[in-house]
Formats: sequence, C-alpha cells, structure tokens
Amino acid sequence: MKNQFLVYLLRRILIMIPTLLVISILVFIVIELPPGDYVTSYVQALKARGVEIREEQLEALRMRFGLDQPFPVRYGKWIWGFVRGDLGVSYTYGEPVTKLIMDRIPFTIMISVITILFTWVMAIPIGILSAVKKYSFWDYSLTLIGFIGLSIPNFFLAILLMYLGFKYFGVSIGGLFSREFLFAPWSWAKFVDLLSHLWVPVVVIGTAGTASMIRVLRASLLDELSKDYVRTARSKGLSESRVILVHPLRVAINPLISTVGWLLPTVISGEVITSQVLSIPTTGPLLLGALLNQDMYLAGSFLMVLSVLTVVGTLISDILLAWLDPRITYS
Repeated sequence: MKNQFLVYLLRRILIMIPTLLVISILVFIVIELPPGDYVTSYVQALKARGVEIREEQLEALRMRFGLDQPFPVRYGKWIWGFVRGDLGVSYTYGEPVTKLIMDRIPFTIMISVITILFTWVMAIPIGILSAVKKYSFWDYSLTLIGFIGLSIPNFFLAILLMYLGFKYFGVSIGGLFSREFLFAPWSWAKFVDLLSHLWVPVVVIGTAGTASMIRVLRASLLDELSKDYVRTARSKGLSESRVILVHPLRVAINPLISTVGWLLPTVISGEVITSQVLSIPTTGPLLLGALLNQDMYLAGSFLMVLSVLTVVGTLISDILLAWLDPRITYS
C-alpha cells in the first residue's frame, strides 16, 4: 500500500510539471491578447491628464520594460524568473512583485482560511438536516436560503451590508480596521477591532460557496440514504445519528472532498470585487489593477500562483478521497 501511494504521488507530481508549463503559456498569451501593452495604458493615462509624450520617449519606455523584445523572449525571461523564485518587478508600482504580494498575503490567507472553515461549518450540518428532513418545512426553508445565497452576487451583498450597517447602526463596516486603528501598532484593542470587521468579508465571500455546498451534500446524502446498506443498519437497531454519520455521510461527502483543491484559489480570486467594495487590503484589488494595466509580471505571477494552488490542491483532494473512500485505489 505504501509503495502504491509513493508511485501514485510521484506520477502525479510528474504530470503537474507539463500541466503548469501549458498553463503558464496560456496565462502569458491571455494577458498579451488585449491590444497594446503597459506602455500604451500608461500613455493613455498621461494623455487623460493633459500630458503629451513623444514617440522617442515611447520607444525608450518600451525598451526599458523589455516590451520591444519578441513574445518568446519575454515569455522565457518571465517563466525562468518564476521558476527561480524571482517574480520580476511590477511596471505599475516599480517594486518587486514578491514584495507586493507578500505585503498583502497575510490578510488574504487569514480571510481565505476563515471563509473556508465558515463554509464547511455551515454547509455540512445544514446539508445533513436538509436531507434527513426531506420535503419538510426545514428542507424547503433551507433550500430557499440556498437559492438566495447562490443568486445574490457577492459585491451586492457587500454593498447591502455596508448600507444597513451605516443606516441602522451608524458604523462603517468597510475595511478591516476602524480609522483610529488603521496605522496603530498591534494591540489587544486593535485585534478586537479586526474581529469586529472580519465577519463581513467572511460572510460575503463564503455565502455563495456555502449555498452551493449545501445543495451538493443534500443531493449526495439523499441518494445514499435510499440504499440497502442504510436500511440494513437501521434494522440492526443502530441509532439514527450513527446510521447517518458513520456510512452514508462518509460516502456523500466525497463530492465536497473532491473540490477541496479548488476552494483556496477560488476564495482568493473570488474576493477581487468584494475587496474593492469593502476596501480590504488583500491581493484581489492588486490582481485587478495589474490586469487592467497589463502589468505582465504582477498579473502573470499572481495567476501562476493561483494555478499552482489549484494543481496542488487537486492532488490533495485526490489523496483525501482515496483515504476516505475504500472503493478508490491509488492504481
């Protein structure tokens, strides 16, 4: 069994290398697809402020940023730097991409992890209750809430909470800190203030994922509860909670485990607009600005980090599935 696992792990890691190589080429091509480049966006911004720029200055800027080189050369420099851990320098900010990302990654990881925990803690009990109480008042009520959660865009929910918070409680729930704690050193009061603001992005970002997960778990569990082995367990006199939690839930949770690999990159990329609305200092607005400005090194490196998270997360999902479900083998 151990040898099978090691062979499986090695095979999957070797598959990841060409997968990420193809993804890197696609990322570079997609960012290059819009007409123009960073210099074009920069010149347009200058013209909007009434500043004119000569053609020789334009060419000098392209040479400075390496945009005068052919596509394969630029791609090769970027991907070789990425492999070595050098993510390049952002055109827009003039700072190393690594520094820009690392300055915002702690808050991003904190919000992402708490959102994932919130999603699972809410979705699993509600999904079980909805399946066990099939076609009851609870089932219909939870189904309605789930559909509402799926249909309301995250940014609209963020705006709605901000409006309600200001109108009825007289407080601004944007950002992660109150104004007096924004640049203050860390203290217990600042930590409490962070917690008072943190629930808003967690609820906003986690709502859609929670609603979707509830529907998936309910459908899977309903399918398992109608099978013969569940009726056999009941006939043996086992308690209803044991009948549901020991065997059917273990099988029904497989679709949720299989999507573990997508949760973190989805949460990180899905909070882009929400972070803009709530003024949260995460990596989402940084990615949006880089894409709008065609900042190749910043946008490309960020998208590649998300791709690596997705590929590695998918591997973790497959390993967890094989561990939880005896029907799945490493071969």
